[in-house]
Amino acid sequence: MGSEVITPGIVQHSASIKAGASQTQAAIFAAEPEFYDAWDWYVQSGEPINAEDVSTMARTCNLGTSLSRTLFGDASPIGEYIQIGNTRFLVKGVLETKGTSPMGTDFDNRVLIPLTTGMRRLLNVDYISYIRVKVKNPKDLIGIGEKIRKILHERHHITPPQEDDFAIVTAADVAKAARGISGTLSILLIALAALSLIVGGIVLMNILLISVSERVKEIGLRRALGATQADIFQQFLAESLAVTLLGMLLGCALGWGASMLVGLFVKAPVVISWEPFALAVVFSFMVGLFFGIQPARRAAKLKPVEALR
Repeated sequence: MGSEVITPGIVQHSASIKAGASQTQAAIFAAEPEFYDAWDWYVQSGEPINAEDVSTMARTCNLGTSLSRTLFGDASPIGEYIQIGNTRFLVKGVLETKGTSPMGTDFDNRVLIPLTTGMRRLLNVDYISYIRVKVKNPKDLIGIGEKIRKILHERHHITPPQEDDFAIVTAADVAKAARGISGTLSILLIALAALSLIVGGIVLMNILLISVSERVKEIGLRRALGATQADIFQQFLAESLAVTLLGMLLGCALGWGASMLVGLFVKAPVVISWEPFALAVVFSFMVGLFFGIQPARRAAKLKPVEALR
């Protein structure tokens, strides 16, 4: 098919793992030695699972770094035994650190075992969960996907209008799904932001109108001392902008702090860009300007004689 690596495997999403007095839940991956090249995920210490382990159904494994720390602390797990269910496995190596997925899952909380061992000794299944194919040329991805679909149709005896009993997911499919989710979330966030701006603007305008009614004498005194309508208008408009910009600064500070806290709790990298802060300045200025005009006009139109009574 013009591919670099093809590796079948089985994923057991959660299983109880024991080592001495330590016990935890972790994902189990049963795969062939091509796993490392197919996923670009290699061992950082010890030895990988090899073809002999697969052919002999060896009870050997590689641990993710998070799982290794949970079970053995800072000590090296290589040469030690863990227990998955009722089966003991010899730890041959520790995988490289992969970190956290976009969904918050810890990639490193997993154990890798030989495919045959997983099928016959541990999970007792006669099928595989997935086949990962790594192609040489990304342009061949669609064509290779169709070839795989055709082969699986023949092997599974699927003929139209029967539906596929498998799914083929390519990098393009993942990117398309991510764009769809991102677009939906963007629309939702825009709608919520617009609603928040409107509500905040109305509240701001009402506060400023109350302020005008409570400061009538002040306005009248300023007019009597020579302030023009334009001066009063500019004063109240400036106050409106000051209130919205101060709220923007407080909101940005809270958002930055919340982002840092999320990064600490989910152990995911947090990148803060300047674009949201620039948008916050622009929209805060627009809200303060738009909703501050009416109170400023009302204050400017007050007649000095009536205001001083």
